[in-house]
Amino acid sequence: MTHIDRAVRDLPTMAAKIRALAAKGQSRADIARTLGVRYQQVRNVLVREAMKSAKAAKVVVGSSFQGNRAKIRIGPDRQVVLPLALSDALALRPGDVLFARVNDGEVHLLTREAVTRRVQALAREFVPEGVNLVDELLEDRRREVETESEHG
Repeated sequence: MTHIDRAVRDLPTMAAKIRALAAKGQSRADIARTLGVRYQQVRNVLVREAMKSAKAAKVVVGSSFQGNRAKIRIGPDRQVVLPLALSDALALRPGDVLFARVNDGEVHLLTREAVTRRVQALAREFVPEGVNLVDELLEDRRREVETESEHG
């Protein structure tokens, strides 16, 4: 008996075994092979679990969302459902992009606008007040063209 088999043999239901193997990072196909069940059964269990988790996350957030904080559960496929209250607060729509970074054990999600503001602030640290980089670039290009015209 493999390590994975031992990990789930005492669980009471096939669904519990499927969820346990998924939590250990096993793919759906591997779970189906290990347990000798159809892939569709594994998928159905995990999708149903994800829907329950999403629903539970909405309930938790609905009652505990305050200001800019929320409690979010990780789904069985390690999916995160952003609660509606948070996405509404950020004016997010389906298809929008969030940028993620990890810093000292914290996950930070940034909107495209937030990333743009951070990059602009960083650039301002290195560009003196009153300097227009676009104008300087255009002037450099004009000089290059004049130099090439004179010599070429």
